[in-house]
Amino acid sequence: MCNRARFMGEPETLFGSIAELFHERPRDNRFDPQELRPKGRAYVVREQDGVRGWDVMSWDVLGGKGAWPMTNVRNLGLPQWRALAEDTKNRCIVPLTEFCEFTPERHDLGDGKPPLKGEMWFSLEDQPVFAVAGFWQRTEIGDAFTMVTCDANELIRPIHPKAMITILERDDIDQWLSGSYTEIIALQRPYDQARMRMRGPVFPTRRNEK
Repeated sequence: MCNRARFMGEPETLFGSIAELFHERPRDNRFDPQELRPKGRAYVVREQDGVRGWDVMSWDVLGGKGAWPMTNVRNLGLPQWRALAEDTKNRCIVPLTEFCEFTPERHDLGDGKPPLKGEMWFSLEDQPVFAVAGFWQRTEIGDAFTMVTCDANELIRPIHPKAMITILERDDIDQWLSGSYTEIIALQRPYDQARMRMRGPVFPTRRNEK
């Protein structure tokens, strides 16, 4: 599952949003949307009182209450997730510039240390900043979100055969945020692999690569 992602930017008038935050931007070193990891905070876009704007939330929709951070959700038919999916106020999109999946095999880097998995990074040819389908809710530790996944396409499948994040076409963003449950389920589909780029493997912990 996607547990590493990046957004190289700041809130702008993207995806029909206003260039303002609903809440003040955090002013601490733990907020780093350029290197998003589970439980880290990131920008999301949501709608409130008829306004589509930016917010900052933690990447764990259960707010630390699960056995592990709930960063990805697949089965929207489960009662817990269907309740979020059906209510438009709990929908959001997550702006990204690239996301990571780890290689299934470990690589020997020839440095005398144990082999390790590499990072494969994915971006889009036609969308430098793209929107990922998501949900959010209020938790005891504050507002928190998850990304929605779908079947893996042919590019992702050799790296992670079970799933990939649901990347939205720009024309589908309005429907994701305001459409019916049936309509958004139809958007839970793999992105066209011919319009994606892949690079890697890279090994940032050992070679200081990005």
